Amino acid sequence: MRTGKTGKDESPMDMIEYRSLMKDEITARLFTHFIRRQIVTKCWRKEAGKWVIKDDPFIDDWSQEDYDFLVECLKKTVEKGGLVLGGFLQGELKGFASVEAAAWGKEKQYLDLTSLHVSQDMRGKGIGKALFLKAAAWAKEKGVKKLYISAHSAVETQGFYRSLGCVDAEEVNKEHVEREPFDCQLEYLC
Repeated sequence: MRTGKTGKDESPMDMIEYRSLMKDEITARLFTHFIRRQIVTKCWRKEAGKWVIKDDPFIDDWSQEDYDFLVECLKKTVEKGGLVLGGFLQGELKGFASVEAAAWGKEKQYLDLTSLHVSQDMRGKGIGKALFLKAAAWAKEKGVKKLYISAHSAVETQGFYRSLGCVDAEEVNKEHVEREPFDCQLEYLC
């Protein structure tokens, strides 16, 4: 721990800086100290219309090509007026979230939370929750009622979203389902 300006000990979470990223900041170098790795053992699967937990062990990690694709996607999000938010510890990216700018749904009630990731070395410390709540506040400022999340089906990931109040989406985005058929389609009331 280090002592802050108030004379009290600061935890590393007190030292996280959250800020919107500009397009020119979003490069492969931004992810130098970011560890995507996630060990998954169990996932939620929909069978006969009901959600069940199934064994599905794998390691989710990103290749250099995945990072290159991510950089291009995040740059496009910013170009189109969306949000890319980073959480930094001592200048190193430790978490990020992105929200697309285009509202959709029958009543234009949704904005897509297209990414929310926390570096493996910093999970469970509140960064994901902070990023999520800041993304939801931004969406609300843009005039929508809900965030839409096509979320990884890993038990831990679903537990995270459900703990924040996410529920099954009332309206499902077919493009998301086609792209990631095992994802759980969720929504959050902003």
